[in-house]
Amino acid sequence: MRAPALYTAAGSLLLTTLAAPAGGSTTVLPGAAEVRGASVAAVRAAETGITFGACADAADLPGELRCGTVSVPLDYAHPTGKQIRLTVSQVPASHKDPHNSKRRVPRQGSLVFNPGGPGSSGLHYPLLGLLPEWKRIGAAYDLVGYAPRGVSPSAPLSCQDPKRFFKGPSQAPTHPSESYKRERIAQARAYARGCARHAGTSLRFYNSLNNARDLDVVRAALGERRLTFMGSSYGTYFGALYAAMFPGHVRRMVFDAAVDPDPQQVWYRNNLAQSAAFESRWTDFREWVARHDDVYRLGDTAEKVRHSYDRASARLAAEPAGGKVGPAQLQGSFLSAGYYDTYWPHRAQALSDYLEGRPERLIEQAGPRAEDAAAAENSTAVYTAVECNDAPWPTDWKVWDRDNTRLARVAPFETWDNVWMNLPCAYWPAPRQRPLDVRTGPGELPPTLILAAERDAAAPYQGALELQRRLAGSVLVTERDAGTHGIAGGPNRCVNGYLDAYLLEGRVPERRSASCAGRPEPRATLAP
Repeated sequence: MRAPALYTAAGSLLLTTLAAPAGGSTTVLPGAAEVRGASVAAVRAAETGITFGACADAADLPGELRCGTVSVPLDYAHPTGKQIRLTVSQVPASHKDPHNSKRRVPRQGSLVFNPGGPGSSGLHYPLLGLLPEWKRIGAAYDLVGYAPRGVSPSAPLSCQDPKRFFKGPSQAPTHPSESYKRERIAQARAYARGCARHAGTSLRFYNSLNNARDLDVVRAALGERRLTFMGSSYGTYFGALYAAMFPGHVRRMVFDAAVDPDPQQVWYRNNLAQSAAFESRWTDFREWVARHDDVYRLGDTAEKVRHSYDRASARLAAEPAGGKVGPAQLQGSFLSAGYYDTYWPHRAQALSDYLEGRPERLIEQAGPRAEDAAAAENSTAVYTAVECNDAPWPTDWKVWDRDNTRLARVAPFETWDNVWMNLPCAYWPAPRQRPLDVRTGPGELPPTLILAAERDAAAPYQGALELQRRLAGSVLVTERDAGTHGIAGGPNRCVNGYLDAYLLEGRVPERRSASCAGRPEPRATLAP
């Protein structure tokens, strides 16, 4: 469970009234033209299909990964107008029962996966079928991934020169000065202008409603009458949009680490809730480190561990490690520990080593790599475009400043970093969508499965509860007292049992909810 005091404080902030979009940026609600356009595109894709062949980067990859492309309209209101190509990947069903080599498993169709983001690619997802936890699913399904619109190589979106994306060591004040805020506001304005300059009039079409429509075109191109889909994190949001927009096209859907789909939460308030939840997860990590002070020597209480972290941040502000790692890079590295507790031993050892005069491990974990710049810039551009296009955002800096100053008093770790990530949306030049009110009534949708970790910070647990309320007949499986972001196909056999039963047999728990004990904590180990 979340820390009650923190949750109460953050909850009071989520009532902020959103300002209307500024200037020429208007809010639009798609209509009948987009509905017809999605139908036209799906029929065309069903007729064309996908021709799978070698993947561009498959030479160094294991397994039988194959790739092809699907054409979708840039603008669904004009389905015969400009087209963009989505790259799709597939590993065919193995038909091999991992527990009985003599049994041939019948194929159940395609299982399409999206890992979230916005801005993440699912092209390598089908390789999960090589892992023991996925072999039963990979025996029955063609495992299918794809790069959503804007994500390279699917008509890649860019907002700036990738060579300028990694700016080197930088600061990360938890209580920024007024001059620092003005500097970041100027950067956010410039970034929003860069997105418009690079994408032009196409910018508005990178949004979640189009991602849901694209998913239906992919379904049709695969030759599937109904969709079997697994979405993680942001993938649960446009998966939920799909369920509301195309309920008759759904066979089975898994929502792993569900995002709150309430239109009032998308996306400004969701980010406030996320910042609050990361503070609790940051505490989880520090308490774990403190319990292993004999290994890491960072302090035997969570507060002492925080002091060790702050000491490292101050030292990096004065002299960046390797000329690459400053306080912001340190914070970003430790933020990933809030997503996945498997990172805890690595981050703790890196911090311990650094404070003892050995910076190499911290530089390796936190330092930006030039070879990653293009992919990181592309991912950030898609993230920004989708979230900014999806919904109204406050356009008055005073609203952001007020809400996040209050929140940072109880949740300083992630709050301001989250602001700077999303602030271009305050100055966004493209028209915004009005979020769809996701709801399905009894019988409109087959049973769907929601998976959630109780202490997930990136997708707070409230989102799973809200999604369940909105999708009639959905079932929620909770991993108790756990915080890993995305729990399907992981080490928890109880969770995987529910996942397998649903995808392979269509079975869900008799009650609308079930729970599994949390996974064991990571072992405190030191790498050589």
